Amino acid sequence: MSPLSDPSAVVNPIAFHDYHPAPADLRAEVLEGLAKPRKRLSPKLFYDAEGSKLFDAICELPEYYPTRTEIAILRESGAEMAKRLGREALLVELGSGSSLKIRVLLEALRPAVYMPVDISSAHLRESAQALAATFPGLQVHAVCADYSAPFALPVEDHEHPRAAFFPGSSIGNFEPVDAEQLLRRVAAILGPDGRLLIGVDLIKERERLERAYNDAAGVTAAFNMNLLHRINRELDGGFDTTRFRHEAFFNAEQSRIEMHLLSTCEQQVEVAGARFAFEEGETIHTECSHKYSIDGFHALARRAGFEPEQVWTDPEQLFSVHCLVSRS
Repeated sequence: MSPLSDPSAVVNPIAFHDYHPAPADLRAEVLEGLAKPRKRLSPKLFYDAEGSKLFDAICELPEYYPTRTEIAILRESGAEMAKRLGREALLVELGSGSSLKIRVLLEALRPAVYMPVDISSAHLRESAQALAATFPGLQVHAVCADYSAPFALPVEDHEHPRAAFFPGSSIGNFEPVDAEQLLRRVAAILGPDGRLLIGVDLIKERERLERAYNDAAGVTAAFNMNLLHRINRELDGGFDTTRFRHEAFFNAEQSRIEMHLLSTCEQQVEVAGARFAFEEGETIHTECSHKYSIDGFHALARRAGFEPEQVWTDPEQLFSVHCLVSRS
């Protein structure tokens, strides 16, 4: 039995490092986004309590392949990944996301230090404490920070090799230029020869992609529509949600899934004292999820200061997990 999962081992208390990331200003972001010629809202606004529950439900849907496919790849090739990343590493997780994914990796890798980074203080504490209890021999340094902005690791550790884990194809939610900048910052944090294990959703047939974001049960539609419900609740909004519908489609030119909320009629909506006009068929763009070919993602990684070392995929080539080596 690994000392990390030995129930008789001493449970180390987690160290919590709060960089006090600025909370999202919902009012300012919504008013600015709705005032644009092409209305747009940030996908980070999806994740109130109800939105987070709905996203968890999406991950269980039969049409939504990314989560289960990535977990299967991690289970199948975890030993190889651990060999690439290096045992006894300092492992940084960008976004304290699926506990199942990180548990699979922690079992295989057995790092000396685990450092989850997340902007949500409450979620970060809860997940870090749960993992510390499950892996009692593990040093846990939880970092409350916005990983999409520059930040420094809170501890100097030159004893252990550095590695990072960025699952879920979250890199796809960034425009390519922003994804490159984010990867550059990760490369700088890892330093020369640091390794990044990153999940990336692959380009595939349009039907498969669009089905994943238009599930038969309507959970993704409810997730998208919850953004309007949140605005109504928190900003005294006047959205009549029966006059909007969920729309998701693959934009082949941009190689991305786009999610929109489409106005089904000409209407006026008041939010926080401001009034916004909608034409029939006009949309609020709520999310992008960029898809990559393996060669295309490797080109992006190289521009950002990484060298691709190995890639793992599922038999259907739906999803990929890459090990990249920092040249920074």
